[in-house]
Amino acid sequence: MANKTGNAFDLEIFLRLMSFAKNYKRNFIIAVCATIILSGVALLTPIILKDTVDLYIANKDSEGLLNSVLLMLGVLILEVLLRFTFIYYANWVGQHIIRDIRAKIFRHILQFRMSYFDKNSVGRLVTRVVSDIETIAAFFSSGVFTIVSDVLQMFAVIAVMFVINWKLAFIAIAVLPVLLYATKVFQKAIKTTFQEVRNQVANLNGFVQERVTGMKIVQLFNREKIEDDNFKDINNKHKEAYIKTIWYFSIFFPIAEILSSVGIGLVVWFGSKQVIGGAVPGPGTVMAFVQMAQMLFRPLRQIADKFNQLQMGIVSGERVFKIIDTQSAISKNGTIVADNLAGNISFKEVRFSYVDGEEVLKGINLEVLKGQTIAIVGATGAGKSTIINLINRFYEIDSGSICVDGIPIEEYKLESLRNQVAVVLQDVFLFSDSILNNITLKNPTISKEEVEVAAKQIGIHDFIMTLPGGYDYNVKERGAMLSSGQRQLIAFLRAYLSKPSILILDEATSSVDAFAEKMIQYATETITKHRTSIVIAHRLATIKSADKIIVMDKGLIVEEGTHSSLLEKENGYYKNLYDKQFSLEAAS
Repeated sequence: MANKTGNAFDLEIFLRLMSFAKNYKRNFIIAVCATIILSGVALLTPIILKDTVDLYIANKDSEGLLNSVLLMLGVLILEVLLRFTFIYYANWVGQHIIRDIRAKIFRHILQFRMSYFDKNSVGRLVTRVVSDIETIAAFFSSGVFTIVSDVLQMFAVIAVMFVINWKLAFIAIAVLPVLLYATKVFQKAIKTTFQEVRNQVANLNGFVQERVTGMKIVQLFNREKIEDDNFKDINNKHKEAYIKTIWYFSIFFPIAEILSSVGIGLVVWFGSKQVIGGAVPGPGTVMAFVQMAQMLFRPLRQIADKFNQLQMGIVSGERVFKIIDTQSAISKNGTIVADNLAGNISFKEVRFSYVDGEEVLKGINLEVLKGQTIAIVGATGAGKSTIINLINRFYEIDSGSICVDGIPIEEYKLESLRNQVAVVLQDVFLFSDSILNNITLKNPTISKEEVEVAAKQIGIHDFIMTLPGGYDYNVKERGAMLSSGQRQLIAFLRAYLSKPSILILDEATSSVDAFAEKMIQYATETITKHRTSIVIAHRLATIKSADKIIVMDKGLIVEEGTHSSLLEKENGYYKNLYDKQFSLEAAS
């Protein structure tokens, strides 16, 4: 799809957007029928006006005049009803379609690998899911249906004109080719500018989202002035892109207005000569032609404006479909249900790279037996966190194999595998919601009573009850109302309630106060019992009791053994790391 350009590409996007209307055929057909009938009914007014002036007023026929006025009133009422039907059902269809598209794109995004989010900003994705899809709504409600209505009305007007008086009809449409050419030039120019506007909107959203999220860093390093200047630059680019679209509109509409006025002027001039010469029955015909000329030129001017909505919808549709067409989901989802796993894990010659050619794991071989607690240590960038990302299949390995209970993880159903693996990260993410909902993630099968029992078992119930509202306390966005240690305690309870076969603690005690660390240590001892556990930590003193310690450096396992056995190795990597950390802690 990305290779196509021009009209063929626009048509493909248009047809794809329209395909979403098939689920709402009834209301779609009602809107279309109302549009078609409205195009015909609107023409009755100038025809009635013609007869009113030429027949009834000219002949002083009071009864005929009254009937004509009543008929015109009836036509206006019918036109109002049809216009209401058209507007309501066109917007109804549009809103239902954008709901479906938004649901589809969000459902698709939920299946993406983590690598996709590594390469695409949150702000741009928000723009696609919210702003671009709102534009698609206008594509249906103000674009497609209105353009169909306007085009039908134009053809109907031209047909009636030729039936009434072909000479006047030719005069009326004399400026039409010039107006159509101007519209086409405008259409071509405006498409490029709208693409640039949407790109700048995405840049704005991405910039603001990133800076608001990282506001502490901005203020800590006194970058307010720098970021303000950066924002001014991006904001100015958005302004310039939008002004360019305004410039095209400012040129087109006056030209269209002048051409329309010329067309109507020609009708009045030629029609009046025809009346004076006796070729036309009376002034009513000229008045009808003036009104029909207005009905002809007004939609043509509006079509250019509505093309604005249509073209923006096409551009937004292209961007939305680009995400929907992105194949970034997990490539293989197995059929085996990972239920009641024993928890044996094996890595065999596992190689992995986030970026092609830059290996993060270089032939890892690792065995974790059922119920063991394994600690993984190493410097930043050694590949520790990558291992847990691979167990959860957030990323796909380049080569080798990862097995759980002797079965390659690709053969398990992804959802069931992740149900059996619980992770507590150092940087805990909490939603802007109550503590209870953050613990259960709104799982209806977990009751508040179960949560309280579990909280007491791992020793954090009392802490939760000290908060205003207890379990109903709203932690705000990203858990901003809680300390780092408190957020981790909530994450521990969330993991414990999931009853996993495999537990992963990613540097869970590396950035908390002493009191929180004691609570976390107690919780750790409780939830690691009788299940396979992998602990990634910088504080080596917290992993002395691990069954096995894996030491990593630059993507390789350089040592492994128990705490005591590793300390016995002269000039060993772990011993040097431990001695250095112990000395620093003693000095502090």
